[in-house]
Amino acid sequence: MDRDLVALLGFVLMLVLMVLRVPIGIAMGIVGVLGFGMLSTWTAAFNLLANVPLSVVTDYDLAVIPMFILMGAFASQAGMSKELFTAGRAWFGHRRGGLALASIASCAGFAAINGSSVATAATMSQVALPEMRRAGYDPGFSAGLIAAGGTLGIMIPPSVIFVLYGIMTDTDITQLFAAGVVPGLLAVVGYSIVVHLTALRYPAMLPVGEQHTWRERFSSLKNLWAVILLFMFVLGGIYGGLFTVQEAAGAGAIGTLLIGVVRGQLRSKTIRLALIDALRVSSAILLIVVGAFLFGYFLTITQFTQKAVDFLVHLPVGPYGVLALVMLGYLLLGAVMDELAMILLTVPVVFPAMVQLGLRIGNSTA
Repeated sequence: MDRDLVALLGFVLMLVLMVLRVPIGIAMGIVGVLGFGMLSTWTAAFNLLANVPLSVVTDYDLAVIPMFILMGAFASQAGMSKELFTAGRAWFGHRRGGLALASIASCAGFAAINGSSVATAATMSQVALPEMRRAGYDPGFSAGLIAAGGTLGIMIPPSVIFVLYGIMTDTDITQLFAAGVVPGLLAVVGYSIVVHLTALRYPAMLPVGEQHTWRERFSSLKNLWAVILLFMFVLGGIYGGLFTVQEAAGAGAIGTLLIGVVRGQLRSKTIRLALIDALRVSSAILLIVVGAFLFGYFLTITQFTQKAVDFLVHLPVGPYGVLALVMLGYLLLGAVMDELAMILLTVPVVFPAMVQLGLRIGNSTA
């Protein structure tokens, strides 16, 4: 069978499985193994299925994922996410849409000690969403705001996506972390502007909150020392040369645990809940990574990756025209696909094309 046709059928089958609510990682894995078996041998395909999951879960570089997730889980169980929202509410709650602004600010703060958009959105939906609903905020707007705020988890360092991207493209992860700061802050500003404009246009959707005294506002900042300390400890250790990224993730998780225990907020029950939450999120992420690797082998054997790179490079729109098309493609893919799966699937095509077009910024770790 023609390899191009098999690649096209593979993409169609993957989308059909996603529509049928099959988990993204499993959908990619099924298509990857079936497609590889059709174009190679079934023995090779089953060997791939046996070896890829083991190589992924035992990869030392990927150990940073569960460690950052565990750090965020400990922080959540220790009440740090609530402290961030409480501080934001004290400073912005008196404004129309103030709780929405507080939610964005707390999403950004939690992202700085978490690294995952899924964990950020899940945590803040438990903290901020009930408060906004109780205050009379529009339910749809509140849910959309938390979902959008969760995306800060993959931009503001430390970021799991940046780690995976760095591993896949052999790029210095510390440079990627630095590159995410400005876009992350711009996203915070952009979301805040949307909240302000929505409050002006639809005031009934975003009620005015309670007024806090200046004493209460400054008092709320005292509880943020743990978040600030963890952020400085992890990133300061990385950029100061004290830790590798993997070591920083482990040190951050242990540091968060110790702070929670010392403050009396992490006990045996909450530690157990944090471990369970971290295991669930990490398992879901690693399942997507395994599925993406299996699907990637399938695309390689079809030669789709090489053809797609050649197609992008030779488009008559120039480098920035290609970049604009890639961004449009991400916008469309983001409507139907998890951001982690989207990045894992597209980087083998997009990254080589950007390099050939001279659009890569940063140095290789090699």
